[in-house]
Amino acid sequence: MLACCLLLAAAQQGEGPAVPWPAHWNAEGVIFLDGSLNARLHPVPVQAVHLGDGFWAARRKVTTDVSLPTMLALLEEHGDVDNFRRLAGKSELPRKGPLYTDSDVYKWIEAAAWALASNETSEAAKQTLRGDIDSLTNNIIAAQEPSGYLNTYFIGDKLHLRFTDLTHSHEDYCLGHLLQAGIALYRATGNRRLLEAGIRFADYIVANFGPSKRPFVTGHPELEMALVELYRTTGQSKYLDFTRYLYSGVERDRLKLKDSDVHYMFSGKPFTSRTAMEGHAVRALYAVSGATDFFTETGDPAYKRTLDLLWTDLTSRKMYITGGVGSRSAGESFGDDYELPSEQAYAETCASIANVMWNFRLLNLTGEARYADVLERALYNGVDSGMSLAGNMYCYRNPLATNGDKLRSPWYDTTCCPPNLERLFESLPGYFYATSRDGVYVNLYHNSELDWHLEDGTGLHLAQSTSYPWSGDVKIAVNPARTSQFTVYLRWPGWAPTAEIEVNGQPLNISNVKHGAFIPIARTWNRGDTITANFPMQPVPMAANPRVADDYGRVALQRGPLVYAAEQIDQAGTVLGDLFFKPSSPITAETRHDLLGGVIVLKVQGQAAERSLVEEPLYQPLATAASRAKRSIALTFIPYYAIGNREPTPMEVWMPLGKADGPTSLTSLGSENPSSIVKLHQPVSSGK
Repeated sequence: MLACCLLLAAAQQGEGPAVPWPAHWNAEGVIFLDGSLNARLHPVPVQAVHLGDGFWAARRKVTTDVSLPTMLALLEEHGDVDNFRRLAGKSELPRKGPLYTDSDVYKWIEAAAWALASNETSEAAKQTLRGDIDSLTNNIIAAQEPSGYLNTYFIGDKLHLRFTDLTHSHEDYCLGHLLQAGIALYRATGNRRLLEAGIRFADYIVANFGPSKRPFVTGHPELEMALVELYRTTGQSKYLDFTRYLYSGVERDRLKLKDSDVHYMFSGKPFTSRTAMEGHAVRALYAVSGATDFFTETGDPAYKRTLDLLWTDLTSRKMYITGGVGSRSAGESFGDDYELPSEQAYAETCASIANVMWNFRLLNLTGEARYADVLERALYNGVDSGMSLAGNMYCYRNPLATNGDKLRSPWYDTTCCPPNLERLFESLPGYFYATSRDGVYVNLYHNSELDWHLEDGTGLHLAQSTSYPWSGDVKIAVNPARTSQFTVYLRWPGWAPTAEIEVNGQPLNISNVKHGAFIPIARTWNRGDTITANFPMQPVPMAANPRVADDYGRVALQRGPLVYAAEQIDQAGTVLGDLFFKPSSPITAETRHDLLGGVIVLKVQGQAAERSLVEEPLYQPLATAASRAKRSIALTFIPYYAIGNREPTPMEVWMPLGKADGPTSLTSLGSENPSSIVKLHQPVSSGK
């Protein structure tokens, strides 16, 4: 609310950059919801969180130290930066790369900006990043035309093509990423030069397109999120109004869009008329993320009904166990309901990132922990697998089974995923905590400290100690600046069948708290108060809905938030395709500090065909197949995120179910834990 109030004059005068901006730029989160009346939660800024040693600290360090510098070098090598220098008169090289390469430079800047905001980035690294950002910003601003238009592709002999093919040109997409980079840099440093360049281009769009002007549509939704965040940053309602126009879908006829266009783009028809996730997975998830932002500002109930319907469709029928999204390589798209192949899975890294972004928005909108569960599933599995442990190799697609093909590459001609990963990892501290009118929310678990304040202004320090995701034990020291009455909301992860909570050593009765919800701990808090939580973390065999044909009769393993996979390299020389999961065998967890940066592996006694299955006939009587000879073998599973970090080797998440020692069925898997067969979500009614 404060930003909008302070910038009311800017809204009245029309052009924001000429008006003083608020002084609290470093108090704004990854998404800034302080003035959003429909948001239950308000994310804290990246600067307010200090991440200690642990899982994400290691991933973020390699992102800052390795990924950012090597990716910038690759953007230089492949001409992405020279594309701007050429327009600034500093290079005579021809333009290189696809028409959307500008966006990759912008995403890199956004990642570097969040690294500047991070408490974990060294001062030496920050100094280097500032210099790189300043250099890139100078070239970008020099390439901008007086009108505000800024794109390195549609110039020269392609100038006449501007905005003539909105379904494919990515002009809107590049603008969206320019705005997001500018906003991140502003929130990290107070520097608004890049953001002002983005505003000039956004104002060009708003001035020239609309219902009574030239028609406009987002061929690759992304601009919608950026415009709502620009509205939150500047207080200028014209950006929210243009977002409303984009979601109205009124320009289908004027633009002569085909049914296949609006299906693939996930735009071009009224958003509130949609009933299913379809088309290009990243486009669809960016569109629903922006629509969630729009609803958070406007409260239009038709949008909430549509968002609920689409979330249920995604999580009930179209999401991999890893949180990956998009089953078809053709069109990088969703498939039919329950079409979730393993080896052919596309599951683009950007789609998993978008899944995190959408559920982060839904979490802050509603305060409901089920969205944090999906966010966590995608983050720890489908997103984290996208970057090698060394930080310089990337997955474009993230299959759930391979025949030993190399998974990662340092560069792709379409290199959207690497800088997208980097901007998420660098901004991650801003996802861990949020405030509300009555207290503070702990969304994710990691060694960390929160130095912030309650919404009544009372200073608050939280210190979280845990070895999550390897252990479900969490300790939180609560230190308000003065004795205060408020609520600490502790997330009970959906994967944990039970929870044990103590406050100052005294057990807390949570019998009235629904499993998988936030546990409210309302009391008068004093300095030195402590919360301890135990979420029992044990290996769980998982079964898919029988309609997922590829996974029927197969088992996947999960422990806590981590999904596991079997790589052939770990199976004592046995071919992966000859192995079976034995449901009656106990599963043990073993800590391996010497493996893959330090992991917990799962071990279980399985079965291997005595005669390789490739020697069996293509078809045979069921009785013959059921009685095939097998021998016992110790199976080893590693976390899915760590696959493909050694030599190329076959891998699978879903292993065929073998014969148990006694009567068994899919419903008796993991009988050592009555809650071992769990659903990934609880669908909601479309009207909620």
